[in-house]
Amino acid sequence: MNDTSIRTMAGRVTHYDVLVVTAAIWFLGKFLRYAFPPLFGSFQTSYGVSNAALGTAFTGFMLVYAAMQFPSGVLADRLGSVIVITTGVLLAATASLALTVDSPFLALVGAMLVMGAGTGAHKTVAVRLLSRAYPSRTGRALGVLDTFGAFGGVVAPAAVVVVAGISFAFGESWRLIFLLTGLAGVGLAVLFRVRVPQRLPSESDGGAVSTTSTAGVGQYVTLFRDWRFSVFALLTVLFSFTYNGFVAFAPLYLTQEAGLTDAVAGVLYSALFLASLVQLVTGDLSDRIGRLPIITATLGLASLALVTFISLTGTVGPVVLGAALVAVGIGAHGFRPVRGAYLMSMIPDDIAGGGLGVVRTLLMGSGAIAPAIVGTLSETAGFRTAFWLLAATIIAATGLGAVLWLLE
Repeated sequence: MNDTSIRTMAGRVTHYDVLVVTAAIWFLGKFLRYAFPPLFGSFQTSYGVSNAALGTAFTGFMLVYAAMQFPSGVLADRLGSVIVITTGVLLAATASLALTVDSPFLALVGAMLVMGAGTGAHKTVAVRLLSRAYPSRTGRALGVLDTFGAFGGVVAPAAVVVVAGISFAFGESWRLIFLLTGLAGVGLAVLFRVRVPQRLPSESDGGAVSTTSTAGVGQYVTLFRDWRFSVFALLTVLFSFTYNGFVAFAPLYLTQEAGLTDAVAGVLYSALFLASLVQLVTGDLSDRIGRLPIITATLGLASLALVTFISLTGTVGPVVLGAALVAVGIGAHGFRPVRGAYLMSMIPDDIAGGGLGVVRTLLMGSGAIAPAIVGTLSETAGFRTAFWLLAATIIAATGLGAVLWLLE
């Protein structure tokens, strides 16, 4: 390999370092989120709480996460992305470390709320950061970001299984997960704070976006006067409700409704997130052939697969059920990076952080209430009824995507 090739390779590595460290933080945030559903059984053993209590606690996590979307975006517009993201990582890491010692259920809930705040400061600001760092390849960059995040869901169930057989000095073995994630969070926060300002100095302060320093809430709300923006915002709200309700209770659904063992359910749950590799394809395709066709196709696949998954529960084996589950994952994960790219193309650059934050507050708020609703319905009307509600909302989202595409 000659010197020119080495310099070229080094240049490419340097070009993508912002993406890699930003995506690594998102992986950690999603790992924390998706470590909780597989731990519900352990929490029930440790604390003696119900599905409804666990679903409500997870809803609290997601509500705080949702509440952080708009303020984190506005702060990024005014102070810069680096400050907001670094602070969020350290906050989540601190809460994670707090769970390494034996504590009551209320302490767990409190730590979950703080984690929701810390991880909630990342995604909106990260989308803004990456859209500016890679303006001609925003879809691809967001595809990488969301793939890293989704792999947090792949690793989390496996990590829960691994630590179950390990003795931990400070209490139950599952607390080891939070010790390791807390330490990793501190390390990533330092790396991000040191590295990103060297590559994107304008993102470390508000200098590049000073025009937004006087922006009020009304400036962000006016985005909804565009009917396309409003329809797409509703579409994302419906999708988020389905996705978050589904991933929160898929492990318990597979064991209680489909009759699978915990181990098999864990493998299938991991496969749901392994399907996130499709984001690398859909994000890149959206840059090339357009976003609305990809949006409609991915939502349509997720809708069909979820209907199939529910309909076949109890009548087929884990292989067929797993195939339907993976198809849900392909459609759902394939949609996510294109959603971000489409929204960024509709929002003026000077209010990009806050504008995206408004939409993400709505969609994450919808997603936040889903676990509580699904948990409650699972105990009053049955898991299938709860999951049919999720199917109905994503079918509606698919219809809205088709309308936008046809009227484009």
